Amino acid sequence: MGEDFNTDSMLDMFLYESEQLLETLENVVLDKKDEDCFDEASINEIFRAMHTIKGSSGIMMYENITKVSHKLEDVFYYLRESHPENVPHLELVDHVLEVSDFINGELDKIREGETPDGDESKIVDEIDKFLTRIKTGIEKKGDELPPENTYVEPEQFYIAPTGNESSKYYKVSIYWRDDTQMCNIRAYTAVYSLKEIVEDMQYIPEDIITNEASSEVILADGFHMLVKCQATDEEIISTIGETSGMDHVEIHDCTKQEFDMGFHHQEEIVIDLSDKEKDTEDKKEKKEPTPGDYVIKNKESGKSKKLAKQQPKQQPKQTYISVNVEKLDALMDMIGELVISEAVVLQNPDLKVPGLDLTNFQKAAGQLSKITTELQDVIMSMRMMSLTNTFQKMNRIVFDVSRKLGKDIELEVIGENTEVDKNIIEHISDPLMHLIRNSVDHGIESKEDRIAAGKNPKGKITLEAKNEGGKVYIIVRDDGKGLNKQALYDKAKNNGLIGNRAMSDFTEKEIYQFITYAGFSTKEQVTEYSGRGVGMDVVVKNIQSVGGNLEIDSMEGAGSEMTLKIPLTLAIINGIVMQVGNSTFVIETNAVKEFVRIRRDMLVKEPDGVEYIMLRNECYPFIRLNQRYHLEESKTDIEDGIVVVLEHESKFICVFIDELIAEQEIVVKPIPSYIRKVQGLSGCTQLGDGSIALILDIAGLIAGEERK
Repeated sequence: MGEDFNTDSMLDMFLYESEQLLETLENVVLDKKDEDCFDEASINEIFRAMHTIKGSSGIMMYENITKVSHKLEDVFYYLRESHPENVPHLELVDHVLEVSDFINGELDKIREGETPDGDESKIVDEIDKFLTRIKTGIEKKGDELPPENTYVEPEQFYIAPTGNESSKYYKVSIYWRDDTQMCNIRAYTAVYSLKEIVEDMQYIPEDIITNEASSEVILADGFHMLVKCQATDEEIISTIGETSGMDHVEIHDCTKQEFDMGFHHQEEIVIDLSDKEKDTEDKKEKKEPTPGDYVIKNKESGKSKKLAKQQPKQQPKQTYISVNVEKLDALMDMIGELVISEAVVLQNPDLKVPGLDLTNFQKAAGQLSKITTELQDVIMSMRMMSLTNTFQKMNRIVFDVSRKLGKDIELEVIGENTEVDKNIIEHISDPLMHLIRNSVDHGIESKEDRIAAGKNPKGKITLEAKNEGGKVYIIVRDDGKGLNKQALYDKAKNNGLIGNRAMSDFTEKEIYQFITYAGFSTKEQVTEYSGRGVGMDVVVKNIQSVGGNLEIDSMEGAGSEMTLKIPLTLAIINGIVMQVGNSTFVIETNAVKEFVRIRRDMLVKEPDGVEYIMLRNECYPFIRLNQRYHLEESKTDIEDGIVVVLEHESKFICVFIDELIAEQEIVVKPIPSYIRKVQGLSGCTQLGDGSIALILDIAGLIAGEERK
């Protein structure tokens, strides 16, 4: 068992599992942060997480991670074994989160190919002092301290045969689920964990570290160990513990002779001593067995002991498989191209020849469209991810920021299982963090102010997600002091953001939107979290980059509500194709409120040339796309064309076009970087006839009109 130690094949699994364990640890800690102490289940969960990270980081030879995780493991070892009273709970929570932050920082370095060289000594010293106080409390209570939680440096090892006549022998088999990766490394972890209790061991496959192909063998047939020790079978299973992907562990007694023969013996044979006649007939048909062919099952109460053949493991049906996200992205691109190709086929000009019988073609085309739509739905669902992890990270932010600001705040999470496209999640994490921090810092008052206002001393922030009409709504709601409209207006005017416009020129929601302007801040004192005039404008830009928007509502003295509206996916949308002159445009279907025919007397034109439409006694901004983008050969008489009424963030605008073409699925493509960005255009797409259509950006059109 002295293979060369190769860490390269372990790195991905180490990073992934460590990240999952740290997320679990943080969730457990934050869930119990308001309790008086950790319960037994939480202590065991944190202990197991630290024990696993300690062992795996030791194998990977990341000493600083090993030391800090071992020291925290010591604390929870004594909590588990001695149940001390009066343990400073919040101080312990801080220590756990500090260790989590340190390890996360080192993992980030490893991902970037850097050396994890963080200094763990200060954290270890602080936890050591904390542990000394716990031990002192245990001794004062009169209880005996449990043995030290010793740690042995991991190495490629050979367990020298020891023991005596009281030693027990077992065959241990571990099986993993079909979707588990790198089973050879997981098997090595089991071998390493048993080192502390076994006297001698053999396992198969033997080359679990040096041969990556052994992972497939283990996945198919299981990992088998012959163990000599003084421990019981329950202690062996407990020592192995549960690792990610593990299906089950089987353990059976065996004899010293079977242990000595190892795994190089004949196939085991079933002999049931309770049915002697049947066994006699079986022996006549089969060759005489040798002693090493048997495994003795544990004797059950009231039954004779059996020698039983090991039945082949029934492999569970495969349910999940891990796929590189880049492959999913490539598949999504191919689906987009398929949608375009479908449009090319179904809209081919050759099909418009008079007299063609297209009955069979239309049937086949309908089937093709059905399959394409179903395929698109499947790949979309594969890319969808739950918001659970993103929301759980916000819990940590609320805890940290509220502690440092001296506020008592709880976070309520609703609808965390809502699913969104993976790319959307990557874009909204930072904006969501800014909104949460703003609620903690700006929104929730201090404990004294809340008591003076007759409120609950403990503030509350609600984070909610829900699906409606093809969009995801993420709402950040607090019960703080709300927004002061007069203060917002005065600040915006003093900063020159709104010119000399009177307050009456703005609606309430427009005034609330002032906080999203670049350089705007109502915070008089610059802190670690706010007051620099940056943040909310970045939030809006990030949300708009994925086709979303931010709505703000508030009631002074009662709290504020920030609502993110984002599309479920960015890749394929339903759009209305329309013609203006020789150019084709696309508008997202959800943005279209209605199509109307306008008479000339409904058009209002100001002296400066700006036009408006009077529709049902309401005045709407009016844009002629042919003038905006200098398009020739388009209709100029308003009664000859069509007006499309569009809505974005409760704001309306009317667009004049020549004619409507069709509604169809649109594959969104970015405008090439070598083309200068044009306001009012967000992307492009390829139509069935091969032509390029430009996708209108409703938010950009409205913003352009407001600046006039």
